[in-house]
Amino acid sequence: MSNVSMLSRRTAAVARGVSTATPLFAVSAENAHIEDIEGRRYIDFASGIGVLATGHRHPRVMRAVQAQLERFTHTAFQVAAYESYIALAERLNAIAPFKGAAKSVLFTTGAEAVENAVKIARVATRRPAIIAFSGAFHGRTLMTGTLTGKIVPYRQAVGSHVPDVYRLPFPVDHRGIRVEDTLRALSSLFYADVEPARVAAIIVEPVQGEGGFHVASPALMRALRETCDAHGILLIADEIQSGFGRTGRMFGIEHTGVEPDLVTVAKALAGGFPLSGVIGRAALMDTVEPGGLGGTYGGSPVGCAAALAVLEVIKEEALLSRANDIGRSIRSRLEPLIADGTRAPIANLRGLGAMLAFDVVKQPGSVEPDGPGAKRLVARALDRGLIVLTCGTFGETVRILVPLTIGEPDLQAGLEILSDAILQAG
Repeated sequence: MSNVSMLSRRTAAVARGVSTATPLFAVSAENAHIEDIEGRRYIDFASGIGVLATGHRHPRVMRAVQAQLERFTHTAFQVAAYESYIALAERLNAIAPFKGAAKSVLFTTGAEAVENAVKIARVATRRPAIIAFSGAFHGRTLMTGTLTGKIVPYRQAVGSHVPDVYRLPFPVDHRGIRVEDTLRALSSLFYADVEPARVAAIIVEPVQGEGGFHVASPALMRALRETCDAHGILLIADEIQSGFGRTGRMFGIEHTGVEPDLVTVAKALAGGFPLSGVIGRAALMDTVEPGGLGGTYGGSPVGCAAALAVLEVIKEEALLSRANDIGRSIRSRLEPLIADGTRAPIANLRGLGAMLAFDVVKQPGSVEPDGPGAKRLVARALDRGLIVLTCGTFGETVRILVPLTIGEPDLQAGLEILSDAILQAG
């Protein structure tokens, strides 16, 4: 078998709407490495789109999963509950990024978590409207696709969207959108489109994921918190990509000093096993009647076992500190290339901890985004053995999502490949 032959089979059998960033077909993976069907090894700077903070097949996670497999794989928590779901909820409640009593509910996908956070907010406030941001990514379902602030490919040609969803511009300094602009737009929204008394929640990513790794500043988050408090609106932090150590804190919102009311989690929570959840203030979480939350596979016992192990790995291997070390290494490689201004067509290095990204631009020293150039850059990196992804409004952003367990030699080797791929575009 080869990648080419597998691609032919994929094209014939799999719906075209599911895209794949690389032409590779994996057969094995370990920590920060993936091996493809042709036996070639790659350094992984994608982590399954931020899922593998603890790397591929972390031994502790695999042991926990194997032990659970020997007991049972599924009962449906709504039929016969199990201790690991409760234990994980207890752990999540203990680390919730807000003061006071917390409760959690578990699901399978990030989109489910967002859908249910919206449901909880609407039930708790008895209000229908939700405010989201341009550039946001919250999922591909009808509700989460409506919340997502990007047309192509997520909302293209799908027809009508969920009503009572409103959007604000997300502050991006290098595009000339300031916090003040966002707050003026919010004031205008309340005046012209929806009265505050109809708004259930504002949902925001502390660091936008698909939107381009733009960071929500403390000033923005404080203003949103004040607005929510003034009007009885709930603040939802979507931590699906920024959570569990990626930013150097357990949750990205912790960098702002602002406390949310509800938090959506997924991706890195379970080390590669499908698991998501909502953590929220206990009084809010309990407003939904029994049976109003859940799902057949929600809170899988295998996923719960994996997640409990992931939380132990983050603590015992000091991965919050490691994320900051990784971030400094990435910055030390890329900042000189940007500062030079003549050799590398990249700009706007940004992010928190190890959740970093930069833009590919038309020419060194410019600010004009170059989406095709970003695709060529990651293709060059792939040819040299590095997997890295693009994102952003125009596809111009290269995002770096290394496993936080990556060894220093692999980190430096990956950064060398990335630097060479950047310079070859200059």
